[in-house]
Amino acid sequence: MSKTDKVQWVYSSQNNQELTERYDIWAKDYEQDLDDAFGYVGPEPGAEVLVNYVSKDAKILDAGAGTGLVGQLLHQRGYHHLEAMDISSGMLEEARKKNVYTSFHQQVLGEPLDFPSATFDAIISVGVFTYGHVKSNAFDELIRITKPGGYIVVTMPTDLYESNEFKPKLTALEESGQWEMVTATKKFLTHQKKDTGVYLKVWVYKVC
Repeated sequence: MSKTDKVQWVYSSQNNQELTERYDIWAKDYEQDLDDAFGYVGPEPGAEVLVNYVSKDAKILDAGAGTGLVGQLLHQRGYHHLEAMDISSGMLEEARKKNVYTSFHQQVLGEPLDFPSATFDAIISVGVFTYGHVKSNAFDELIRITKPGGYIVVTMPTDLYESNEFKPKLTALEESGQWEMVTATKKFLTHQKKDTGVYLKVWVYKVC
């Protein structure tokens, strides 16, 4: 299977069990494959935006941490209270090798999360709200486990955001007073080595 085919194979998963199994299989080659085939750049913009709003002593959940690329970048910037959560135990094993997280949680976004309410000062989720992955209902639990005044930083393809599911949901959460949008970056190409036509933005929301 080519590196490009691996991505499509994972994105075509029909349910969370299949998604988990495929990420477990892909985990060891994930970073190299994404860099070689696509030049994936999602983690860097996400981390750069977070540092503008979140203090270095904050307790941060990397929701959908994967192999820990975002945690590694944040750790390099002085953030040392990082926890990793992912659907795949294989991906979390790779993240563990980076020695930047204080704890690891195998949980599924979109399902009830095993954290008390108002646990984290901030949550970052990069490359998770994307095609064939997490539904918009996952934001309810992310808001619940974030402290009032805390931040949720998330990347999303611009066309997915404009779909019938995401933009109405995020807007409804704002209109109901659960969070407020702080900023959204300009769109940027997700992949630098292969023109896939996918553009991302980074959104920042403050929990009310």
